[in-house]
Order: sequence, then structure tokens, then C-alpha cells
Amino acid sequence: MRTLLLGEALVDLICERPVSSLGEADAFVPHFGGSVANVAVGAARQGATVELAGGAGADAWGAWLRERLERERVGLEFFSTIDGIVTPVAFVTVDTDGEPSYAIYGDSIQAAIASLEDRIVEATDACGALFLTSNTLVGEAERAISAAAGERALAEGKPVVFDPNLRLHRWESAGRAAAEAREYVKDAFLVKLNAEEARVLSGEDDPRAAAEGLLAAGARHVVITLGAAGAILRGGGLKLDVKGVDADPVSAVGAGDAFMGVVLGRLSGTDFYPPAIAAALPDAVCEGARAVERWGAVA
Repeated sequence: MRTLLLGEALVDLICERPVSSLGEADAFVPHFGGSVANVAVGAARQGATVELAGGAGADAWGAWLRERLERERVGLEFFSTIDGIVTPVAFVTVDTDGEPSYAIYGDSIQAAIASLEDRIVEATDACGALFLTSNTLVGEAERAISAAAGERALAEGKPVVFDPNLRLHRWESAGRAAAEAREYVKDAFLVKLNAEEARVLSGEDDPRAAAEGLLAAGARHVVITLGAAGAILRGGGLKLDVKGVDADPVSAVGAGDAFMGVVLGRLSGTDFYPPAIAAALPDAVCEGARAVERWGAVA
């Protein structure tokens, strides 16, 4: 099943050693990035047919991203290189625990998503499933485009996968971020979150209780990642706890994207057969573990 992913592609410039601040970094290495683009690549590597809807600047970095997406066999029918905008780059540093911090420069995701205003219904109709994150819910214009895609997909009976992927520094408040994200839980085929996102959206500290709360809010299936402890699946008669696997972490950048790429790819390849979530979960946990052992989300 062809799956549409709405979101960003950008360049991650990563300092490949732990530092306490951006000012302490002495060198940066370019890596492919953007959470939704990372998921698209991961799903395509699983054999899925995917379309990335978004864009980048008509500049050297935009060409670099587009070439990589083409090489990874990500569909680009609805991905534009846009004159007059600067492809965003994120200066990424990680601390001694591998936790990243981002400083983003260039034109924001809003400009790329705005380019889809006249094509979002066409894009949604062209695909059999939809993947969304909260990163296209921050501003009014991209929020309207995301809503149009989500409403169209649900009206046509197509599965919608929602990964909040909360980046609270992009929002005016955590409360606003949670409120907008909750709107996409109801009727979602799958909601995938990390433990902190599950707490924010459900109000429950325990991930298992959070999963039940999100199911009660209308999600059909819920997957919560637990970092080194693995992941859990609930909903639709499915119940699975997968233990974590050993890893030697250097950076958490893109670990959740790597996990999601496996799950989305397997679902797309089975026309969103629900047991495929459970079958994919152990491999997704392993892929997330391998991601934290490298610099950059995509190897």
C-alpha cells in the first residue's frame, strides 16, 4: 500500500562528540535528517512504497536531500524544491548521556508544507494510508493542511498513523502542543509515542496506563517506546511487551524515527494488517538500538 508521509526533510549538522553546549562544539558533520524524512527512508528500506509530501529550498542542501531521497527510493511526486526559501539545517549537539539539543537555521517547515496547500487532497487521494506528526501542527497554515489530509484520509476509510514526535521548543507552550496532538489520537489506526509523550498526552505516568488511556481516547492501536527497556503494544486485541536489546549509545538522534520506519514499512507492506505491528515490534526495537550507536538517524 502506498503511504503518504507529511513533513520535513532537513540537514543535521552533528557535532560527533559529547559537549555541554553549542559553543563548545568545534566541528560538525552533515547527516540526512528531518523526522518524517527519516521515517520515509526507514519504511522504504523495508520495501514499502512511500511518498514524502513536503519540500526543501532550491539550493545546494535541497539538492543534496533530494538526491538522497531518490537514492533511497522515496517517492517525491509531492516533494518540491522551492525557489526563495533556504533549506533548513539543524546544528545538533549531544550531552554525555547522548541526549540531543537542536539549533535550527534556514526557512522553517512551514514554508515547505505551505507549498502543498493546493495539492494536499490530491496527494492524500493518491495514497492508501497517511502518516502525520505534530511538527506540521505548530503554525496555523500547516495545521490546516495537516487537518485536511487527516480528515480526507479518515473520510475515505484509510489508515492514519500518528507519531506526536513532540518538539516542545517549537511551541508556545507544552499545553498547546498536547492539546493539538490529542486531536489526532481519535480514530488513528496507530499512535506511536515515547514514554514522555505518552505521559503528556494521557496524564498517566505509567506507560501501560497511558496506553489504555489513549485507546479510550479513540486510538485503535498504541505503541509506546521505553528507550533501553524496549516497547509495548496495546489495542485491537493485541498485547505485547518487547524487552530492550543491548546497545552502546552515543546519540539518541533519530532512534524513534528508525523504530517507526520499521513498523510503518511492515504495515504498508501488509496493507495495514494489524498483527503486522506485533510482528514488527522486535525488529523495530533492534533498529532503534542500532540507531543510538551511530551519529545521525540514517546510516
